[in-house]
Amino acid sequence: MEKRITGSTGLLGLIGSPVSHSGSPAMYNYSFRELGLDYAYLAFDVPIEEVKHAIQAIKTFHMRGCNVTMPCKTEVVQYMDELSPAAEIIGAVNTIVNEDGKLVGHITDGTGFVDNLKDHGTQVKGKKITIAGGGGAATAVQVQCALDGAGAISIFNRKDAFWGRTLETADKIKAACPACEVAVYDIEDAEKMKEEMAESDIFVNATIVGMKPMENETVVKDSSAFHKDLVVCDVVYNPIETRLLREAKEKGCKCIGGQGMLLWQGVAAFKLYTGMDMPVEGVKKILFGE
Repeated sequence: MEKRITGSTGLLGLIGSPVSHSGSPAMYNYSFRELGLDYAYLAFDVPIEEVKHAIQAIKTFHMRGCNVTMPCKTEVVQYMDELSPAAEIIGAVNTIVNEDGKLVGHITDGTGFVDNLKDHGTQVKGKKITIAGGGGAATAVQVQCALDGAGAISIFNRKDAFWGRTLETADKIKAACPACEVAVYDIEDAEKMKEEMAESDIFVNATIVGMKPMENETVVKDSSAFHKDLVVCDVVYNPIETRLLREAKEKGCKCIGGQGMLLWQGVAAFKLYTGMDMPVEGVKKILFGE
């Protein structure tokens, strides 16, 4: 990389915490090299209380933009100069584009999730989906699945700071997609989760549970909730096979990991930054060894 860094090289990056596991730098820097673009991409470990300073740095350093990961996706919203329609509805941002000093917040997580499912032969239209989580990524998945025609969505979240926001999101989905049935439950109610999973076509973990250093944890406390007709998805991509996916596979479920979501949300973000298409097949080799 040193040979291609110049005095005019543009900077992009990732903010959030933790970020040491992220595959984004490899994905973006490979794409820049392949397409001959004079950019470099770095990951910055930024706790939520330092978000304000990180956003100011984007302007100070004239960065082209920045991706945002957990737990900062909702926090950055208040510092944007403009939001895309989807980001405004969801109330979260995972892609910031610096348009000559004006920071525009976008959300590509939901599209990345749905496109990852499509890449694995699974559609969301008409399906009943159970989703664990109420943060930025979870909300993006919920909204996009509804917009893409999901028949019903059951949301499980902790009764914490995100609980009220989860209820608001459910109301927004009902208003925007009246054909989609939406319900919200306490994630601590394991029996109710088991009931909803029994009737579901797709189950999604959209929390950080299962990500290092929590790789020995899972949001599904009773593995008997898995059934062979259930597609089980995890937004966590490090480790590649989470405990959730491992236990679901043992029960005969089709399992889809989070790496593909990283890829496809990155494809959309890359287009926003550069106006060009990411070299997807090469990036798949970087991320998945395909």
